[in-house]
Amino acid sequence: MNNENVRPSREVVLPGDLLDSGRLKPGSGAYAVDGKVYAAQLGIKSVKSNFVNVIPLGGRYIPIQGDMVIGKVEDIGPSNWLIDINSPYPAPLHVTEVPWKVEFGDTSRFLNVGDTIMAKVLMVDETKRVQVTMKEQGLRKLQGGQVIEISHSKVPRVIGKGGSMIQMIKNHTNCRIFIGQNGRIWLDGDIDNMMVAIRAIRMIEEGAQMSHLTEKVKEYLDTAMPKSEPQAEGTN
Repeated sequence: MNNENVRPSREVVLPGDLLDSGRLKPGSGAYAVDGKVYAAQLGIKSVKSNFVNVIPLGGRYIPIQGDMVIGKVEDIGPSNWLIDINSPYPAPLHVTEVPWKVEFGDTSRFLNVGDTIMAKVLMVDETKRVQVTMKEQGLRKLQGGQVIEISHSKVPRVIGKGGSMIQMIKNHTNCRIFIGQNGRIWLDGDIDNMMVAIRAIRMIEEGAQMSHLTEKVKEYLDTAMPKSEPQAEGTN
């Protein structure tokens, strides 16, 4: 695998945080002092080529190759679909990038306007042309359930270290939950349990910079779902 396919880090950093000890050069949102690179703003650490950048929190989602995203079909052509991925850039999905054999002009039989999908960013070129794919395990049409949106910059906090935060929410609520790097989250389960999961996710979004956030979310879940059973193995 070449370096162009390595995904940037998504570590949330504060102004003044050490980003690199001399191996990388300061990029956007970063500065150097005595050969060390520091964050100049609150944001997400991103390493690309030989530069370390800080992407400011907030703003529109900018696709990165390899990102898992939740998209909505907004238009249909004879050989592709146009997918809204919550980005300034349109994301076509070609018939060669879906798990079905689709004849020319028969696209609406498989995906229609308004349908929701779990996809992966296949390519982003220098002109910000984007392509997405559904031809990998786990990528699918999402049926039923509910989609909520959060700031894409808060996604790492919702996932938690090693997936710990989102797994805790799944275990307490028995909901199926898929998270897109584009800030969209799909949930399915008992309606009352889904509402608890959504409130927990909103707590994380609003309190992303709070200390002891995990403990506070756990306390809320323990109170809201005191008799819940752990999620069955193999549920996503």
